Amino acid sequence: MESFVWNPWHGCHKYSEGCLHCYVYRRDESVGRDASVVARTASFSDAVKKDRRGEWKWPSGSEIWLCLSSDFFLEEADPWRDEVWDMVRQRPDLFFRIITKRITRFMDCVPEDWGGGWENVSVGCTAENQRRCAERLSLFLSLPIKNRILVCEPLLEKIDLGVIPKGTLGSVIAGGESGPGARTCDYAWILDLRRQCVENGVRFHFKQTGANFVKEGKRYAIPRKDQIPQAGKACIDYEPEGGNAE
Repeated sequence: MESFVWNPWHGCHKYSEGCLHCYVYRRDESVGRDASVVARTASFSDAVKKDRRGEWKWPSGSEIWLCLSSDFFLEEADPWRDEVWDMVRQRPDLFFRIITKRITRFMDCVPEDWGGGWENVSVGCTAENQRRCAERLSLFLSLPIKNRILVCEPLLEKIDLGVIPKGTLGSVIAGGESGPGARTCDYAWILDLRRQCVENGVRFHFKQTGANFVKEGKRYAIPRKDQIPQAGKACIDYEPEGGNAE
């Protein structure tokens, strides 16, 4: 499956603890840009663009990561979001992935024909610590979404997910924080999340170690290029028997 990033707007506001070392702010600062300024981008209509032969710029079956340099449910984007939903509606042949910290705004931001959710849209809700898990997870699991992902990245402490009603959560993704000043990610927290996923029959993916990784009491400074490969070497990803919905 081909994968593309679609940022119809750029810029965001730090919202919770996981935002402290936001990579978008860090990258924008390096080029003298203010990441708190939210604006539409030249990529706004990429989902429905065609080439000179009249074929889609993004081929059918592609995976589209939506709004990675912002938040899809950001308040400043309210005037533009319906246009983006319309483009998503025109491309049922693509698989759109949305990750948000603003899940509390979800029902105010979906189109009238959303119904029980769209098959080609998955929504990832972040929960970087226990406070945010308690604030967001129960609501997230109650919303009309076909494909749900809980994103515990950067994982900042041990998190208790509680009981996950069967069939409500497709997967959990966990990982540490990257970049200068990265906060600790303890492997024990990762393993505990995995245990909870196994007990609840939820897919689990250890995405990356982060730059400041602790395992069995020993601290490791891991270069960015090694963080994903090192997580993979742990071989702790979990797939429920018979698979699981996303």
